[in-house]
Amino acid sequence: MPSPDQIPAEPAAILDALDPEQREVATTFDAPVAVIAGAGTGKTRAITHRIAYGAHTGALDPRGVLAVTFTTRAAGEMRSRLHQLGVGKVQARTFHSAALRQIQFFWPRAYGVELPEVTDRRMSLVAEAASRHGLKVDTGLLRDLVGEISWAKVSNVTAGEYPAIARAANRTLAGADPETVAKVFTGYEAAKRNRGQIDFDDILLCTAALLSEHDEVADQVRAQYRHFVVDEYQDVSPLQQTVLNLWVGERRDLCVVGDPHQSIHAFAGARADYLTGFALAHPGTKVIRLVRDYRSTPQVVELANKVMAPRRAAQLAAHAVGKAHQLHGVNLVAQQPPGPEVEFGSHPEEADEARTIAQWLKARHDEGVAWREMAVLFRINAQSPVLEAALSQQQIPYLVRGSDKFYERPEIKQALAQLRAAVRAEPEGPGLPLLKDVLAGVGWSVEPPEGSGSVREKWESLNALVDLAHDITVENPEHGLVELVAALGERAALQEAPVSQGVTLGTLHASKGLEWDAVCLFGMQEGTLPFVLATTPEQIDEEKRLLYVGITRARRYLRISWSRSRNGGRGNRGPSRFLDGLTPAALAQAAEQAAKAPRRKSRRTAQSQTCRVCGKGLQTGAERKIGRHAGCPSNYDEELLARLKEWRLRTAQAASMPAFVIFTDATLVAVAETEPRSEQELLRISGVGRTKVERYGQALLAIVAGEDPARDDTLPEA
Repeated sequence: MPSPDQIPAEPAAILDALDPEQREVATTFDAPVAVIAGAGTGKTRAITHRIAYGAHTGALDPRGVLAVTFTTRAAGEMRSRLHQLGVGKVQARTFHSAALRQIQFFWPRAYGVELPEVTDRRMSLVAEAASRHGLKVDTGLLRDLVGEISWAKVSNVTAGEYPAIARAANRTLAGADPETVAKVFTGYEAAKRNRGQIDFDDILLCTAALLSEHDEVADQVRAQYRHFVVDEYQDVSPLQQTVLNLWVGERRDLCVVGDPHQSIHAFAGARADYLTGFALAHPGTKVIRLVRDYRSTPQVVELANKVMAPRRAAQLAAHAVGKAHQLHGVNLVAQQPPGPEVEFGSHPEEADEARTIAQWLKARHDEGVAWREMAVLFRINAQSPVLEAALSQQQIPYLVRGSDKFYERPEIKQALAQLRAAVRAEPEGPGLPLLKDVLAGVGWSVEPPEGSGSVREKWESLNALVDLAHDITVENPEHGLVELVAALGERAALQEAPVSQGVTLGTLHASKGLEWDAVCLFGMQEGTLPFVLATTPEQIDEEKRLLYVGITRARRYLRISWSRSRNGGRGNRGPSRFLDGLTPAALAQAAEQAAKAPRRKSRRTAQSQTCRVCGKGLQTGAERKIGRHAGCPSNYDEELLARLKEWRLRTAQAASMPAFVIFTDATLVAVAETEPRSEQELLRISGVGRTKVERYGQALLAIVAGEDPARDDTLPEA
């Protein structure tokens, strides 16, 4: 990988830091651009260098660029990199931050009143609305109601429409039916109006209304921002897409970046089809795929690729031709040197699994891996306490990662306010000891408090601030408190959150965008992953992508484990279905069965009798030919299948014969799934015999390789 970002002496120097695919991203300005960026492939590097190169060559005006992402941390990292590249005037913001700035400025001019206050008390307002309808809510149900109302708003669903749409989308809450949710939704909106307030989601709703209703405002915004880059585009909601469309207007200067394999927020309203269908919605799109994984070892990358191999459900095969322009995730190519094999562990119960993980973490630390470079990830927050107990027993420092933005946490706001007040007293002496004295007054101590909960979480935040101050002092030992607080302020402005000195504990969802040297995936058993409430094919697919995200967080060490029971007793839980065939035990069993199998089989017995996805028996000849049920996930490339069918139709028409005589649909699906690279591999596919290989083999292999076979070569001999 090229050297880290540096301020370039000339535009060409910007490209020196990029690989060929990243360079293509940085130099393409004549069309809409869709970047399909696999995990660890350097997408932030590619898009920041694109902006920098465009600015230095005159292809774009940095003051007219709006780079949009989903977290303040990501926006801060983008601003920091752009500053290093000499383009500090670019606006890099979250959707909500960019929208809020616009409506705060234009709302009084357009409507003659100030923008309503943005409330951060959604929980209490929803609780008030729920109580008016006689609904007794605990904290869990209250959070579910807040989340469901937010989903409806970002999905452009009104309270009146909610019951029917929620049922159609299979959205259910344990403590409230859809009609009750709609009533709470209506009451919540009324409570906000009565107080003259808007909420977080209303920021985008107000932006959409303002730009739609006032052409002169929309024209001013479009005159200001002429070049758009959208990161994590697989996470865009319908409401965000609406705002983006209003920002962009009729222009084509739009670059979107995302990964369909990391689409894990559909439950919150995200729509990955905006990314997968981008080329179809924007004719002339340049699609660039980043496949070189600079993060993880080949062992980690191989497992990630295998997990995602079955990408689409078989029922999409009938629509493959119509979706030939759909964009799919990439197959990663590891760039790091080999590392240790991925470890798997089966345990009798959760407590034993947690203790083993603590020992594994300690062993990695003894090998030189810092605590801050390790993480334990799980599916739901309820899995955390048993881990916290095991790590505390081994005296391993840890941090439970939440969803709050670091610099917006109440304890951090209070700490920074106290530090600014202390600076006004003009203290003398080394900065770090003075900072610790100030923070001791708001709850920080050298040793962590006993147990877990809110007190522990507050201490973790304050201790992370102390660690950050320590890092600054190491680089600048002469800093007094004034300089140290100023440096902290700069990082707060860029949203550069500190890294904990302990092991990170967090959900798979919260791990998105992060990486560590060593990662444990805890509780990866069936019923937990996929989660028991995931029932539809779309929900199951999203659960698989969660596993993929967890795996690709690891740079070098990866351990995946599960337990047969939760609290002892006779357990019957097995590993997640997504690990079928991938654990060492499964691989060894498959090898043993293959060794015992007869060398030659008839064509009939060579066909699969059980589904390679779910393990249940197959019923029809077509199912046995492709080795799985029609409803079980497939791993074919839709675009490849479409090209195979197009070739088959062309060949059949030229020979005046039915298309199925060339090859059946099931055989073409099998070709698309196995992607054969030689005639020998073609012959292993049921439905492809020696005669058909002689007639059509070269054409099939050319299509699989991405080439367009000559038409004459595909015709059968007379």
